[in-house]
Amino acid sequence: MRIWRYITQPAKLFWLGLFFITWGLSANSFGLYKAFDARWIIRYPKKWEMPLADTISNAMKWLVEDATFGLFTFREFTRFISALIEWPYQVVRSGLIEGFSTGQGQQAVEVVPALSWIAIIVIMVALARYAKDWPLAILVGLCFFYLAVFGQWESAMITLASIVIAVPLGVAGGLTLGILAYRSVLFERMLRPVLDLMQTVPVFAYLVPILFLFGFGPVSALVATMIYAMPPMVRVSTVALQSVPPEVVEAGTMAGCTRHQMLWKVLIPTAMPTLMVGVNQVIMLSLNMVIIASMIGAGGLGFDVLTALRRLDIGGGIEAGMAIVVMAIALDRLSQAFANKTQDDLPQAGLSFVRRHPWMMTVAMVIIGLWLVGRMIPAVQSYPETATLTTSVFWETGMKWVNINFFDTFEAIKTFFLTYLMLPVKRFFVGIPWAWGIIAIGLAAGRVGGWKLGLMAAFMALFIASNGLWAKAMITIYLCGVSVLIASAIGIPLGIWAGQNARANTVVGAFIDTLQTLPSFVYLIPVIMLFRVGDFSAMIAVILYALAPAVRYAAHGIKEVPTQMIEAGKVSGCTSWQMLWRIKLPMATPSLLLGLNQTIMLALSMLVITALVGTRDLGQEVYIALTKASTGRGVIAGLSVAFIAIIADRIISAMAQASRERLGLK
Repeated sequence: MRIWRYITQPAKLFWLGLFFITWGLSANSFGLYKAFDARWIIRYPKKWEMPLADTISNAMKWLVEDATFGLFTFREFTRFISALIEWPYQVVRSGLIEGFSTGQGQQAVEVVPALSWIAIIVIMVALARYAKDWPLAILVGLCFFYLAVFGQWESAMITLASIVIAVPLGVAGGLTLGILAYRSVLFERMLRPVLDLMQTVPVFAYLVPILFLFGFGPVSALVATMIYAMPPMVRVSTVALQSVPPEVVEAGTMAGCTRHQMLWKVLIPTAMPTLMVGVNQVIMLSLNMVIIASMIGAGGLGFDVLTALRRLDIGGGIEAGMAIVVMAIALDRLSQAFANKTQDDLPQAGLSFVRRHPWMMTVAMVIIGLWLVGRMIPAVQSYPETATLTTSVFWETGMKWVNINFFDTFEAIKTFFLTYLMLPVKRFFVGIPWAWGIIAIGLAAGRVGGWKLGLMAAFMALFIASNGLWAKAMITIYLCGVSVLIASAIGIPLGIWAGQNARANTVVGAFIDTLQTLPSFVYLIPVIMLFRVGDFSAMIAVILYALAPAVRYAAHGIKEVPTQMIEAGKVSGCTSWQMLWRIKLPMATPSLLLGLNQTIMLALSMLVITALVGTRDLGQEVYIALTKASTGRGVIAGLSVAFIAIIADRIISAMAQASRERLGLK
């Protein structure tokens, strides 16, 4: 009787009815097609498709070849931007790797050599010591020493040169837009959907139009990296400035500060700790994107990984991947240390320059000394190749041993998941008729967030179908759904455990920090070696990449349960199990939903990258567009992924808001 009363509630009836109608139509879509002799029931008719991809491609072609703005053409404008970016990039690259020379080819004469490998390690150690303490300095020094010892130095320096240019540009652009959004509510409202779109469009989709505009090379990679890494800085800057205490602003006003002085002397210094969190995000996103941008000429470690994947070079791929991990760990810890650095740690005023900046002077002296010694001892200038180590044979042998001894086990796991989970879910989504799918998405979104959200979701779904991408979109949703389901099933219990146990929180936190530090490319290497290409490999990579927010938000939600609610449960005689299920989890529901939201966003972004391991979803469409330089095709596929992400984001955000209101939370 209780079950009957539960399922006959209007909300429950709505969701059950929507599911069973969709399931019935999906299971019988082929029968409907035969009965009505209507192919359009399953596949959107070709003659109804919008020629939007061709229109975008033609517009981009006109823009590059024929567009004129006043005294200059668009091609001249892009060349000017390329020159502005390429000049500092070449300076940094020369300083790190190639050295400065005059002349070209065989006539080139070196004027100033590049920084020696020891000097660069000393610089990084000094930065880490200045930012925090000796343990961090030793960690950063060992990370960069690892790059030299294992023969990854040159590729790592190419990647570092890209980071050194992309991060300041991303931070400056993000801070500028954040300041404008802080000063103008109208600008913030206009900027918000643009940022939503920038953060939901898959990373490969950025590369397609930029490749067309700027050509193949490091400049295109840097432009793509800067655009991709900028949105978090914009959001963090706006929030940081809005969070400055009113009394601080009033004190600046009473002191007679002008608008410019208020911004640079009061607001930004006060908001600096939060702004540095944004800088950390820009660094990590830039590192991730620079590696992906190796596909359009960035070179460096990402190119090494990509080449190894294409050749199925297990040892080389893992070595390059480990170098990426090591560099990511060093840069992440270093940027976090600067983010946590307080004003008290800064040099005191009134001292001489040398006493205020002892580390800077020490590093300068070391660089000059190493330059002089390096002219006599080549090993000081460049790490000797004869002293490099390689783990390639070890990884090759180890992976071969694993595959020989555990092949049947891995195949059994793979077959189980494919047979009992992935293929049934895939058949369900692929079988949904496009017309009913649009209606169902609109009804679901409208039920959760109101008619405006329902209408927006339906139009976005119609956009996907009308561009001939419905089938691939359903495969994307199936892969994302299965991956998020498993990631949540693993992550939420881990988060609950970490939220209730301090020791578990330390262990799980270290594990999640490591997962978040790894660039997305790295996850592809082990899954390809163990499971080969296909949907299962893509699912494993997505689960690993998207696991972190499920754990973090679950732990946060459990920790934030009000103490008085826990005390009330104890007074009422609740057991530990009852306390968890009847008090903690209901109160943590908004956080769990936000974690689910972020898990979906990361899963969708990773799915586009897993096109490299043979998936046949929207990610493959973006990848094909990139390889063929088809701008329109890439933009449409990228927008389709973004629309799926936006629909999921809005629905889950509405559910989280409703949950907070139901619990009486702000």
